[in-house]
Amino acid sequence: MINPFELDKQRDIVFSTEPPDQLERALVLLAGLPNCKVELGSIPNSLRVSYNLRDYTLEGLETALTEQGFELDHGMLHGIGRKVIYYCEDTTCHNMDIPTHPTKKNEREVFVHAYDHKPHGDHDDTPPELRDYR
Repeated sequence: MINPFELDKQRDIVFSTEPPDQLERALVLLAGLPNCKVELGSIPNSLRVSYNLRDYTLEGLETALTEQGFELDHGMLHGIGRKVIYYCEDTTCHNMDIPTHPTKKNEREVFVHAYDHKPHGDHDDTPPELRDYR
């Protein structure tokens, strides 16, 4: 089961230096999204975005920004970090869809029932002379 606090994310979106006014436009655009907090980032040309994985993913936000004409920083370090975050968030989103198995609470009973269905002891139809084969 996923801890609900692990679904809250804070990520930096780093923009290219050109065009110069895109950071302010992106700030206004992202601030208009419900359940999404945005502020200027700690590094130049970046925005700090806070969201919950039930609502958004970094890949979804960045894809939407790119489709609107915004230019992201495509440096190698940011590109690799971006791909790792995409993968981790995608995996977490897929894991949220997996139902919890009820066997975890009563695993002893599950194994006892499974053992009862296997041939052993008094339930074994194998002749005694073949059971002691040497």
